[in-house]
Amino acid sequence: MVTVRWDPARRAVVPNTPQSPPHRIAVLALDGVYPFELGIPRRVFASAGDRYELATCTVDGRPVRSDADFTIAVEHGPELLRTADTVVVPPFDLALATDRPAPGVAEALALIRPGTRLISICTGAFVLAAAGLLDGRPATTHWALADHFRRLFPRVLLDPDVLFVDDGDILTSAGAASGVDLCLHVLRRDHGTAVANHAARLCVVPPWRDGGQAQYIEHPVPAAGASGTAATRDWALARLHLPLTLAELAGHAAMSTRTFARRFHDETGQSPGRWLTQQRVALARQLLEATDLTVDQIAGRVGFANAVSLRQHLHAAIGVSPLAYRRTFTGKAFAGTA
Repeated sequence: MVTVRWDPARRAVVPNTPQSPPHRIAVLALDGVYPFELGIPRRVFASAGDRYELATCTVDGRPVRSDADFTIAVEHGPELLRTADTVVVPPFDLALATDRPAPGVAEALALIRPGTRLISICTGAFVLAAAGLLDGRPATTHWALADHFRRLFPRVLLDPDVLFVDDGDILTSAGAASGVDLCLHVLRRDHGTAVANHAARLCVVPPWRDGGQAQYIEHPVPAAGASGTAATRDWALARLHLPLTLAELAGHAAMSTRTFARRFHDETGQSPGRWLTQQRVALARQLLEATDLTVDQIAGRVGFANAVSLRQHLHAAIGVSPLAYRRTFTGKAFAGTA
């Protein structure tokens, strides 16, 4: 498999050469940092072997207090940010968040090279927004903080309904578990589905969570005794090659189409149609990486009408054609429509 790296000059991932060094990730621990989320980047990216080199820093090289009853000492100061390919900002005590960077933070962020990939977890988005890095760009943070975020940063295109936002060189995530989701997404974007799935298994987490934050706001699970849509989702996953309709899905769940659509959205944060498309694209990516099937054959296997439809959906999801995706993650291309 051909691995890839983030190229700041091109603002894109590009294939590694044999001489390419590991991708350098700097995790910036701020005052009031959340200890659990601080450890997420290392836990996920270290599961990808030697593809990444991770280190943690503070804005002045000194220990920082966590939001718990202990202080965290690190080995690096802000100079680490000068050579980072990716910088991760974990969440911190929201009481310390303002509409302007805290003392030392702006100076530290100024050391980051232009085009460096930036990632925030939960309240880390407040730091990027305070520095003006999110103005006019889509972003997310924890749903419970959405109103406060909008008051402080009205220029940011906040979407509080999603687990994370990938805007190319800046990626933001919602709460704690969404930080895991985002790191796995970055791993998948950099090195493909197989590497991300392997990391997810080592971390004992799902490689991909359906839906967005909406499913967690009021009703995390269906009420006791109520019928859910999980069994129908499993049934549909085994039949992605078929042109499944809302009526067929509702029929399997023994619900009316209206009830099924409402419960499906409550449980996944998505409509049935959008969820099906997402699952088909995910399966297509796996087949592009792991098989010699042509693009036309893969389109049939995952339930798209033809290769043109697959190409359109894949490009909408990740911005590349099937053959470009296959070439990136396998180093070769097979016959079929691009």
